[in-house]
Amino acid sequence: MQYFNETDIQNLSHIYKINLINSCSGYKSANLIGSISKDGVENVAVFSSVTHIGSSPAMLGFFLRPTTVPRNTYENLKETSVYTINHIHKDIASEAHHTSAKYDFLVSEFDVTDLQPEYKSGFSVPFVKDAPVQIAMEYVEEYHIKANDTILVIGKIVGLYIKENLIEDDGFINLPKAEVAAINGLDGYAIPRSKTRFGYQRPKTLIQDR
Repeated sequence: MQYFNETDIQNLSHIYKINLINSCSGYKSANLIGSISKDGVENVAVFSSVTHIGSSPAMLGFFLRPTTVPRNTYENLKETSVYTINHIHKDIASEAHHTSAKYDFLVSEFDVTDLQPEYKSGFSVPFVKDAPVQIAMEYVEEYHIKANDTILVIGKIVGLYIKENLIEDDGFINLPKAEVAAINGLDGYAIPRSKTRFGYQRPKTLIQDR
């Protein structure tokens, strides 16, 4: 195996380092976060950092890079307190990835890609049309990570839309059936083809020698 110590990592070229470190954590979720400014400008951006926070109450978090440059998603959700999370699937992966390009605040990524906004149940922020899982979120709180100046944003789920054929009897969402993508590193997309479930685990009964 190739080994990198801390000094090796620090001395790597910028692109090599960010590719290496972004890949080493394993596959990550692939989501589009939809938001809208107080002036009505829609925004949609790809995120690979959405993570489960808790089920009761139902909460998700995501990480933002330092806000030393404009972060449209962050600015929008702080203005409106609402946003959406939409799963990326095989058919939109290329268009979804293009939302990582840095456009001016007044340019909606919906206008420069084939992605389409969709509004539901009076929720004021756009979902991504045809996403197999669409989640309406409300901002709760945030935590500043001092070590690298990033922000963990935490929100609660206030609405959840899932294509019916994906939900199994026990509530499990079968993402491979919808060809939902995962992200390897910064720009590697994978489509899981199968799944293995091992069920809820309990301690084994140990047989003690007498």
